[in-house]
Amino acid sequence: MLTPHKMREIIFHLLYSADFAPDNQEEIIPFLMQHHLVTKKSMYMAQNRAGEIQAQQAVIDEMIAKTATEYEFERIPRVEKNLLRLGVYELYFSTEIPPKVAISEAMRLARKFASAESAHFINAILDTLYKQKATHAV
Repeated sequence: MLTPHKMREIIFHLLYSADFAPDNQEEIIPFLMQHHLVTKKSMYMAQNRAGEIQAQQAVIDEMIAKTATEYEFERIPRVEKNLLRLGVYELYFSTEIPPKVAISEAMRLARKFASAESAHFINAILDTLYKQKATHAV
């Protein structure tokens, strides 16, 4: 069974690779399956979630750009940008993940694939968006 941690890593890898080669996604699938030791079914689930995120990407990117006021969106490194996309999706568009878990997982992935400083940056952006969502829900 695929753990939520591993699923997020695969989704992140799919999003990240799409930033570099959006037309070559089929070539990355066998590599990711071997790297993560997952089945076609698990990869299909990850691809579906990545597709859902990409379908909302314009909205998500705008949310990130408006929140990251000290950085131009285009200058945010691709690793952080794609981790933010995943985190914002889980905060705003997915009902199955508690907000604190979404933020914590995005920070965990940032520490693994970027740096501690990146984790702080991602935490600040996602925490701000979470508070905005909570304020607007009232």
